[in-house]
Amino acid sequence: QVQLVESGGGSVQAGGSLRLSCAASGRTFTVHTPGWFRQAPGKEREFVAGIRWIDGSTWYADSVKERFTISRDHAKNTVYLQMSSLKPEDTAVYYCATGTAWGFPRRSGEYDYWGQGTQVTVSS
Repeated sequence: QVQLVESGGGSVQAGGSLRLSCAASGRTFTVHTPGWFRQAPGKEREFVAGIRWIDGSTWYADSVKERFTISRDHAKNTVYLQMSSLKPEDTAVYYCATGTAWGFPRRSGEYDYWGQGTQVTVSS
C-alpha cells in the first residue's frame, strides 16, 4: 500500500516560484515511478512531470519543461516539484501520483496511487 500526501500549494503572483512536496508512506518510492499531474476547472487532468526513482531520470510536459523541476529525496522518501516563472495558466490542483509502469509514463492510467491534491493559484 502506498499513501501520498501533497503539500506546498498556495497563491503566488505571475513570475513567482513555488515548491510542492509529495511524501510517501507505506511502500517506498524505490520501485516506483512518481509523477505530478494537474487539473484546472473544466479541463482534463494533464501530466506535468515524472521521475524514475532508481536512477533519477526525469521527463516533463512541453509546457513546463524549462520552468519546472522534479526531484527526489531518498532519506525523506519525498518527491518535489520546483515551479518557477509561474503563469496564470499554471493555476490548478496539483496531484502527486506513482506507479510501476515501464518507460516514461505520461498518462493518468499508467499511475496506480494518487494523493488528494494541493491547490496552486497564480494571479496575473
